[in-house]
This record gives sequence, structure tokens and C-alpha cells, in this order.
Amino acid sequence: MAKAKQAVIDSAFLNAALEGLELQRERIVEHIQQVKSLLGEKKPKAVRAPAAVKSKPAAKREMSDAARKRIAKAQKKRWAAYHKAQKAARKAGG
Repeated sequence: MAKAKQAVIDSAFLNAALEGLELQRERIVEHIQQVKSLLGEKKPKAVRAPAAVKSKPAAKREMSDAARKRIAKAQKKRWAAYHKAQKAARKAGG
């Protein structure tokens, strides 16, 4: 039964600590804003969530035919090298 009482005390202690830290944070933010205003900086803008910033998807990029051919050729070259290495590994292992 001692553990349950200890957990309640710890929880109450942590909640009190959290409230105190949040108050300190608010005071610190106010002090930062005062110093910035003395320096002539504008008020900070509201920070938006990254998902809220994007309203529409980015435009799809277009690729030239020549670029597609270069990419396809490079991919075929990589696959050929991969298959060649796999074949050599099979021969060496078995």
C-alpha cells in the first residue's frame, strides 16, 4: 500500500512543479518580448503547424524526355550490375 501513496505524492509534486515551470516560462516569454521591443523588433508572428501552412500540394515537376532516358539508362545499368553481382555470389557460394 505504500507504493500507491508514494505515487499520489509524486503525482501531486510533479503537477505542482509543472505549474511552477509553466508560470516561469510565461514570465520569461514576456521578458523576451519586452527586450525585443526595446531593441525595435516587431512582435513575433504566430507559429502555425506545418500541416496548416500548406494549403495546396506543390506543383508537379515536369521532366524532359532526354532526362527520362538518362534516368532509365542509369537504372538499367545499376540493375545489370546488381544481377551480375548476385550471379557471381551464387556461383561462388554453391
